Amino acid sequence: MAVLLLLFAPVSVLAAAQDAVLAGGCFWCLESDLEHLPGVLSAESGYTGGTVARPTYQQVSSETTGHQEAVRVRFDPAKISYARLLQSYWRNVDPLDGGGQFCDRGDSYRPVIFTQGERQQDQALASKAAAAAELGVPETAIKVEIKPLTTFWKAEGYHQDYAMRSKTKYTYYRWACGRDRKLDQVWGAKARSGAPWAD
Repeated sequence: MAVLLLLFAPVSVLAAAQDAVLAGGCFWCLESDLEHLPGVLSAESGYTGGTVARPTYQQVSSETTGHQEAVRVRFDPAKISYARLLQSYWRNVDPLDGGGQFCDRGDSYRPVIFTQGERQQDQALASKAAAAAELGVPETAIKVEIKPLTTFWKAEGYHQDYAMRSKTKYTYYRWACGRDRKLDQVWGAKARSGAPWAD
């Protein structure tokens, strides 16, 4: 009976979930931007890229740990590919700014794609080239770093689903930070979308 159930299970159930770890400034914003995409199973805020084990928000924001605020996105590859997820990531960051993102400045807010394995690395590099081409700039102008993931440390509970749990504070913060105004300036009509790359 179990064999029959397995044979008739939907393809998406059989596909193993995968993770993408992405940094793009404030993790509240990036988590909120990506967690509702079709095929995304969950998104959680955390820290990675640095050397301090089990870092706290206070440590990371002090700019002494080497960590970036990041989001771990778990997705169903039968419903959304890693490459398609990256398209949405790029349209939710300012790839020309390597000193932070929007009003948040410093190393902990730098945009980084943390890859797991050669396939993600290749797709991330291809997406970087596509982003540069769409913006009409050389790849050297793109300040999003691409590097292998080490350990992802989940952030404190009060940071998780912040946009949903503290909607008024989040909405004001996002507006005051100028995130959407800058995204519109950089990406135009494709800001905050996962639209295909321009030919």
